[in-house]
Amino acid sequence: MLEIGTNAPAFTLPDKDGVERNLTDFRGKKVVIYFYSKDNTAGCTRQAQAFAALYDEFKEAGAEVIGISKDSVASHARFAEKHSLPFVLLADPERQAIEPYGVWQEKKLYGKVSMGVVRTTFIIDENGVIVKIMPKVKPDTNAADVLEILKNPG
Repeated sequence: MLEIGTNAPAFTLPDKDGVERNLTDFRGKKVVIYFYSKDNTAGCTRQAQAFAALYDEFKEAGAEVIGISKDSVASHARFAEKHSLPFVLLADPERQAIEPYGVWQEKKLYGKVSMGVVRTTFIIDENGVIVKIMPKVKPDTNAADVLEILKNPG
């Protein structure tokens, strides 16, 4: 499991336009990476809309927002367009970031056990070091909680 104070695992993944993006592309900025289960599901849509609504404030705080799920580039493109999402969405169908970040875990739903992405948010500083890990976040309050931490660190 990743720990605060360690370097965030590097990745190269395509965004909603198919452009390869690296974590190092964002060096010099704070980065909020939120992992979510699936485009266009109720909770994930509310979470994305909350980040979109506060996006200008994230930019003012010097932070970039990145959403990562197993969905395809095409799915992300539709999701971003449908909900006017201004931030980066990265496609990770092979779990190249999902697994190193430790968010691919056993989940239980109605007594059924399966593997999936556990909704988790990471705050990474300008040097690529993890400064906050927020496991099992609530989709409706995650964006505001993260913004509060960025505005009032420590």
